[in-house]
Amino acid sequence: MPIPPGLEAWQRGPIDGVPPLLMPAAHALVHACEDAERALSSLSTDEIWRRPGGAPSVGFHVRHLGGALDRLLTYARAEQLTAEQRRRVASEGEPETPAPGAPELRSELRAAIERALDQIRGTSEATLLDARGIGRQQIPTTVIGLLFHAAEHAARHAGQALTTARIVRGVGA
Repeated sequence: MPIPPGLEAWQRGPIDGVPPLLMPAAHALVHACEDAERALSSLSTDEIWRRPGGAPSVGFHVRHLGGALDRLLTYARAEQLTAEQRRRVASEGEPETPAPGAPELRSELRAAIERALDQIRGTSEATLLDARGIGRQQIPTTVIGLLFHAAEHAARHAGQALTTARIVRGVGA
């Protein structure tokens, strides 16, 4: 039976290779990707990096979504951040020159989501309660805690990108 158009990711059925207990996180990541891509659609590069009222730009939210996802998944693998990952944190809100437009940001986003989905596919359900530490202070959490926080954090920034895009476009103003 074909899947009707317009369904959200979680309504489309299982994602190949994703362990059942991690399916909600995978669905949330797919949905976040689609929302962030929708936020980028029809915006010029200038609009993507505009900061209405001093709020973070659509570009920041999309870049931060991918960067934070990468960092959180690093901790889920019981690894520490690299110098490059730490450097990227500071640069997520400020575009380089020339500023990346929608095609570049969309490509970065899709790559980050695919890497995350690949890691989720490779995560054994037997490890979900394994202890993990966040950052230099090794704040305690678990593999499942990191994976679900990564998904909800991505969803939060995708939603913020959608709202900021509406403001930049002047929709509803």
